[in-house]
Amino acid sequence: MADVVYYVNLALSTGGPVLEYGVGNGRIALPLARAGIDVVGVDQSKPMLDDLRRRLKDEPAAVRKHVRLVRGDMRSVRLKRRFPLVICGFNTALHLYTRQDVEGFLGGVRSHLSPRGVFVADLSTPPLADLERDPDRAYHVPRFRHPTAGVMVKNTERFDYDPARQILFVSLEFEPVGHPEQAWMTPLCHRQFFPQEWEALLHYNGLDAIKVEGDFQGGPLDKNSDVMVWHARRARTAPGRGKRAR
Repeated sequence: MADVVYYVNLALSTGGPVLEYGVGNGRIALPLARAGIDVVGVDQSKPMLDDLRRRLKDEPAAVRKHVRLVRGDMRSVRLKRRFPLVICGFNTALHLYTRQDVEGFLGGVRSHLSPRGVFVADLSTPPLADLERDPDRAYHVPRFRHPTAGVMVKNTERFDYDPARQILFVSLEFEPVGHPEQAWMTPLCHRQFFPQEWEALLHYNGLDAIKVEGDFQGGPLDKNSDVMVWHARRARTAPGRGKRAR
């Protein structure tokens, strides 16, 4: 995956250690550890952390020693140490639904950054086509073999955007082929951050945006970008007086 390579190269350039918010089951953390980088992974989900611990058991001791896991809320966890690189990948920040959520999270990011440390987060740009979809309509996507259920499933999606809260609610509906009685639904909700809004949130929470990219190859953020990758540092001036991204 392009984002994994991106974060591994960033970590190698700083030398670590790395703080990763939303470590999950190690999709990024394990490649970091295999590259010899120390990583502290924070996640609120016990099942995800348990799965990562199981995966770590299959890794050599030389890899396991580089990983420390912390169960905690990314809005409030404070580790009392600083890092040259803090990352928040794969839309993890889209689970910050309110201004207070964002302030708690970015306050923690700032407290964990070393003086010249860099915070990097990737967020999807708001998918306008999805925001405009009819919430009463089921949108069909091609059948596929579900990776955990192990069966072919019919897959439909429903989209319901709340513009007042800027939250996109998605219902992922799965029906095993030939067994409609075994159908299930997985809900998903993501806060939608627009580019200049995210820059302002960094700015007013003591972080200066130093760069934003529109893909994981270093391309510019433009109208065709479906992801925005933000780099920020601790502001040298009071919140509200930082520099604009360039």
